[in-house]
Amino acid sequence: MHKVSLITGDGIGPEIVGSVKKIFKKAGANVEFEEMEAGIEVYEREGDPLPKSVVDSIKKNKVALKGPITTPVGKGFKSVNVRLRKELNLYANLRPVKSFEGVESKYKNIDLVIVRENTEDLYAGIEHKIGDYACESIKLITRPACDRIVDFAVDYCNRLDRKRLTCVHKANIMKLSDGLFLDVFKEKTAVFKGNAADEKNEQKLKCDDLIVDACAMNLVINPEKYDTLVMPNLYGDIISDLCAGLVGGLGLVAGANIGEDYAVFEAVHGSAPDIAGKNQANPTAILMASIMMLEHLGEMETAKKIDNAIKEVLKKGEVRTPDLGGTSSTDEFTEAVCELL
Repeated sequence: MHKVSLITGDGIGPEIVGSVKKIFKKAGANVEFEEMEAGIEVYEREGDPLPKSVVDSIKKNKVALKGPITTPVGKGFKSVNVRLRKELNLYANLRPVKSFEGVESKYKNIDLVIVRENTEDLYAGIEHKIGDYACESIKLITRPACDRIVDFAVDYCNRLDRKRLTCVHKANIMKLSDGLFLDVFKEKTAVFKGNAADEKNEQKLKCDDLIVDACAMNLVINPEKYDTLVMPNLYGDIISDLCAGLVGGLGLVAGANIGEDYAVFEAVHGSAPDIAGKNQANPTAILMASIMMLEHLGEMETAKKIDNAIKEVLKKGEVRTPDLGGTSSTDEFTEAVCELL
């Protein structure tokens, strides 16, 4: 039995986490959850949105599934997600984005993976005020962080037989910081240059690079041209949400934060306080995160069983939550998946 830390989160978090628990029970998943609380309510009660007990639980269990947690805009406490990534050294953010049959979107047959450096760059929030005159944010890019995220991306492509790896950057303007990221990428992927598959080099991975604004444009014109993209932290946050829009929105997309010792899987959308408690939330994203978690734990059969059931419900289209144009509740979607299981 795998012991997993389960962070219920804010807003719709408890509702969609409840969906995971019901479906795992129905599927006979070999997982025992240790439920923990983090977020805005914990902050109001204890003065810290991420209590030490939560971090200790993840360090003990090595794996966590996390519901969405509110991050105040422009004030208040720092992002719990950012703190978790730093404290647990979860240096790689992995976000697969794939079309679901039966879900209406502007594109078909999307199969993209975003590999995002997760610990530094502007997204790390290293900033300070210069009196009342200005504010300064520090864009920190280090060679060790570049090394390990590019290694992670290359290994991921090789293990899953992905065919193309694209480095996304702004090295034409930020010649030192993004320049370092690009230089490391080119050094690490030099072995694939020319994409020659012969007796001396059987690797077939095609590697190239793309400026981030051109990447955004190309993804909405010809997303099918791309496969796996690796990039610094801030670009990864933005481009991964753009890619979610290609397949129907954030309610369908999961993410994983992976380090050398720990892994935290999550729904990538927010806590949606406007619909919290209304039984309207789409649990698909956190269910897909739970499938990634099961695969990480080696529970491949259970992962496949749940994955097939979710895809069949979406394909039939009889049960749809409001974000997908339907009127079904969170509970009705959960029950539909359970019936197929």
